[in-house]
Amino acid sequence: MASSLPGSRQLPDSQYDLSSYWGRVRQCADLADPRTLFTSTSQLNTSMSLLANYKNGKIQEMNPELWKAKKIVDSTLHPDTGKPVLLPFRMSCYVFSNLVVTAGMLIPGMKWKGILGWQIANQSLNVAINTANANQSAPLSTDALIKSYFMAVSASCSVALGFNHMVPRISFVTQQTKTILKRLVPFAAVASAGALNVFLMRGEELRRGIDIFPVTSSTEKNGKDKMEVSERSLGKSSKAALLAVGETATSRVINAIPVMVVPSLLLLRLQKTEWLKKRPSFLMPVNIGLVFLTSTIALPFALAVFPQRQVVRKGSLEEEFFEDGSRDELVAFNRGI
Repeated sequence: MASSLPGSRQLPDSQYDLSSYWGRVRQCADLADPRTLFTSTSQLNTSMSLLANYKNGKIQEMNPELWKAKKIVDSTLHPDTGKPVLLPFRMSCYVFSNLVVTAGMLIPGMKWKGILGWQIANQSLNVAINTANANQSAPLSTDALIKSYFMAVSASCSVALGFNHMVPRISFVTQQTKTILKRLVPFAAVASAGALNVFLMRGEELRRGIDIFPVTSSTEKNGKDKMEVSERSLGKSSKAALLAVGETATSRVINAIPVMVVPSLLLLRLQKTEWLKKRPSFLMPVNIGLVFLTSTIALPFALAVFPQRQVVRKGSLEEEFFEDGSRDELVAFNRGI
């Protein structure tokens, strides 16, 4: 991320107002923009150089070229390590990485082997994405990573197979309702296991805490308050970690709602049309198209529910951080994605 570049001058967080939901949506749309995937090494280095010049005072004002450079850097580099996130696991590749797996889980009428296989594939991808984008203050050990992976896979497969077995045996609903509920089984499995996956894969953060940073405020020439985050850590907070991991887990569930529910119900409706009945080979392409369209639209709105850089008062954290009576002072931490 741009904050890891050399220079004493603070870069603005965004060209959008991140205190508003719509501002965060626009920021997340930039982070999830698939066009940044085609950034070459030389383009990335040029973008980093431009931002370093701003941080060192060689460029005085942000301009369209600098905002574009910041978009490239923020969507490519990890905010804690300053190193590129592996391409398939960046937010800008999220829709494409999840496309086939999500469409596979939504295939109607799958047997237990298919359900099991797609759930394993989905949780494997979730583990990779969560690990690549997690707060790196307390990285997970290899042993803990493997243990967490198997627990997440077991949870998702249990929910999927259990619900798939239970729904046909429900006697107090109509057949149409049973069909709808069966189509929603993948969502129940993905939502519950996805949230659990985040807690498991980031368990070390909860145990050891994550770095928090002091926030200072100043008034700009236009009269607006401006907050700046120091790069000097005040220490590690387990309460901040719980908030960060909890919000990330919740955003996973929120993201799964449109992606797993809307395409499934639309496909159920389309299967009743004469057009699709006469063209059964179109079922998978239509399914993939619905998943792609819904994911592309929904992702920025889901990611924007909570700010990536969360700001809280010291008083909401451990006592050690406000023993000097500064409990009302603000601190910030990286939530992770």
